[in-house]
Amino acid sequence: MQNNTLKPKTPRTRSQRVGRGGKRGKTAGRGTKGQNARAGRKKRPEMRDIIKKLPKMRGRGKSSFKSFQKDVMPVSLARIAGAFRAGETVSPKSLAERGLVSPRGGRYRRVKVLGGGAIGAVTFEGVAVSAVSRVAIEKGGGSVAK
Repeated sequence: MQNNTLKPKTPRTRSQRVGRGGKRGKTAGRGTKGQNARAGRKKRPEMRDIIKKLPKMRGRGKSSFKSFQKDVMPVSLARIAGAFRAGETVSPKSLAERGLVSPRGGRYRRVKVLGGGAIGAVTFEGVAVSAVSRVAIEKGGGSVAK
């Protein structure tokens, strides 16, 4: 293999220069006049204008609800009842192992158990439980630990 025999994997492509004779003369396919016809054209984004018109201080701001959003994954009690047998422990890790919850960024998500129904004597650890599911769990002989 020689240096002069090497070829690039992909061919070099150059952007077509317009307005220099040939098939794309005069306006060079840009239409006529206006902001789009000028060299170095850049349209100001409308979103920036809207943001600049908003008041700078006072109140919570334009991204106020991000602090309130919690990354909680809801799981139904019926799905848990189908995946776990009596005497087992339900935790975010065990839910991920059974494929009921997917981990995000290598970390287990916070889980909340929702819905009623029947379930055996299962222990819940490290998951949030709604009031209706708590009643159903305790009725089936299970327990909820923080």
